[in-house]
Amino acid sequence: MAYRAAVVGGSGYLGAELLRLLAGHPAIEVVQVTADANVGAGVGELFPSLLGAYPSLVYAPLVAGDLAGLDVVFLALPHGRSQSIAGALVDTVGHVVDLGADFRLPQPDYEEWYGETHTAPELLDQFAFGLPELYRTEIGAARHVAAPGCYPTTALLALAPLLHDGLIEPSGIVVDAVSGVSGAGRGAKVTSLFSEVNENVTAYGLLTHRHTAEMEMALTHVAHQSVQVLFTPHLVPMTRGLLATCYARPTVDHLSTAELLGRYRAFYDGEPFVVVTDESPATKATLSSNTAHVTVRYDPRTNTVLALGALDNLVKGGSGQAVQCANLLLGLPETTALPSTGLMP
Repeated sequence: MAYRAAVVGGSGYLGAELLRLLAGHPAIEVVQVTADANVGAGVGELFPSLLGAYPSLVYAPLVAGDLAGLDVVFLALPHGRSQSIAGALVDTVGHVVDLGADFRLPQPDYEEWYGETHTAPELLDQFAFGLPELYRTEIGAARHVAAPGCYPTTALLALAPLLHDGLIEPSGIVVDAVSGVSGAGRGAKVTSLFSEVNENVTAYGLLTHRHTAEMEMALTHVAHQSVQVLFTPHLVPMTRGLLATCYARPTVDHLSTAELLGRYRAFYDGEPFVVVTDESPATKATLSSNTAHVTVRYDPRTNTVLALGALDNLVKGGSGQAVQCANLLLGLPETTALPSTGLMP
């Protein structure tokens, strides 16, 4: 059986990555792709890399009625746009998988961190938070999913075992992370220009980055107590990849790195897309894959726990995670059409 799907917002990097992954999916067929700014253009015209898979697929305007009856609709839209279309989809399509931030957070948190009124709060309860490693039960019970952002995914996978086992303090956690330029999207921005990014590293969103709320929400879910995070993202001159370095204070005495690595391996036992490594994770090792690499250390000199995670921000940090969630929603094997190994060199 082939499930019929649409990619809404298919001319951005996440949309293109969705199309790439779905081109190899044996059970999901993309029958429609929308992109208001590129209506009438062929997918292969915008992305020659996709021409072999979609030789005749053309970008259509976004009309909710045209999507009715589809089995799954992926929303790869700019922030705020999903709220305006989701109400017309949640009861007319099988499943909605939103890659944006519109349905990830409770209404008060969304409005606090995004500084705007949520226009469809009545729909929030219909979306599960789409990080399968931590919310698989909730995803299985839901019809629709809001996939988390790339920064939260990396930090959550790096920190979750520590908070689940009560090994670190739930406050005072510091997350420093670096991401490639593709995380800023395909739209033209001065800060994404080659001359601005090349040979330059910048921190941004100081103290108030919106993804902090997702980290605190999901880590609270894991720890069963309130968790507080200080998060600082950095833009680095590479195309893909995200590395998070996290610092926390231990709650127990006599920790060791070997013990912590054992805890991580137990926590992620059976997870197809998390690798616990003895070495420091590298973004290159995750390139084009849906796998996150994590590790952990204990430093007795400073009495600090150090946790690190790396992933491809467009795959496990975005479109791959969306496909992983869609597989769960449709009752398919979770790993279907998702690469677990990176590209080297």
